[in-house]
Amino acid sequence: MDESKGTPKAVILSAILHVGIVAFLFLATLPCSSFENFINALGLPAWMNPITCTPPLNLQGQVIQAVFIGPTGSPPPKTVKSKVTDTVPPPPTTPPPPPTPPKPDEPKIKTLPPPPEHPDTVDQEKVVENALQKADDAKKLQEEKEQQRQSELDAQAVKKKQEEQKKVDELFKKMDAAADQTKKLDSKAKQAKQQMEDLASDQNQPDLPKADQLQSGNNSDHTDLSSAYAAAIQNAVTPNWLRPDNIAAAPCDVNIVQSPGGDVISATAAANCPYDDAGKRSVENAVLRTKTLPYKGFESVFRRNLTFTFRPQ
Repeated sequence: MDESKGTPKAVILSAILHVGIVAFLFLATLPCSSFENFINALGLPAWMNPITCTPPLNLQGQVIQAVFIGPTGSPPPKTVKSKVTDTVPPPPTTPPPPPTPPKPDEPKIKTLPPPPEHPDTVDQEKVVENALQKADDAKKLQEEKEQQRQSELDAQAVKKKQEEQKKVDELFKKMDAAADQTKKLDSKAKQAKQQMEDLASDQNQPDLPKADQLQSGNNSDHTDLSSAYAAAIQNAVTPNWLRPDNIAAAPCDVNIVQSPGGDVISATAAANCPYDDAGKRSVENAVLRTKTLPYKGFESVFRRNLTFTFRPQ
């Protein structure tokens, strides 16, 4: 087959097909009534019309116009003039009456009973009395709480003051101990110095008789030896004496009980001692702290019960 003759024919058939499709789509977009009017305009019989339109439903009677009220109502339809055979006008259309709102609930008013003609004054007095009693009880309870709280505060203040006083006493005690130690050291230094001076003085005296040990006094008379013995006791007790404040510068007799060898058993201030109780105790404690009194060289004047005259220095 010749290709030059077949190509124009195919083009023509394709164009006819496309025209037919366009014509079909155009006819499909036309409404039923327009298509029927087009068939009638061509003068074709009804059996040649492939599409039959459904005729509108015609109801007998008067035309009723209704207006929707509320959110679902639509705008009223346009007025259509129709041929009315009956001359009687239609009844006027009136909108339905609005719904009656519900009545609010009226509060129920309770009727109080009438007051008694003769009120009971006794009950009222009891109520007042009970109220006053409760107020008094509450006041007393509050006062007790305040007193307890104040007592606790006072106890805490006293405890704190006692602790502070204890600290102060300990501090003064340490200071007194340091002062006593200083006095003891000073007294021992003075005593050692005095002994060195006495020793030097004795060595400078060649006429003294030889003895087994150095003694105070000249051993010629018991009176002199007793005086030396008293001086030796004085020198031994003085370093151990803690002098109280405002003590009188007067001698004080002390009754001493000692064992052979000079060990102190007891020390008691005599009744004629001019010191007060604190002064007397200080002298007694000084003798007791000495523990051992001078003995060697003073055996002849040694007494188990000795009255020693303490002289403050």
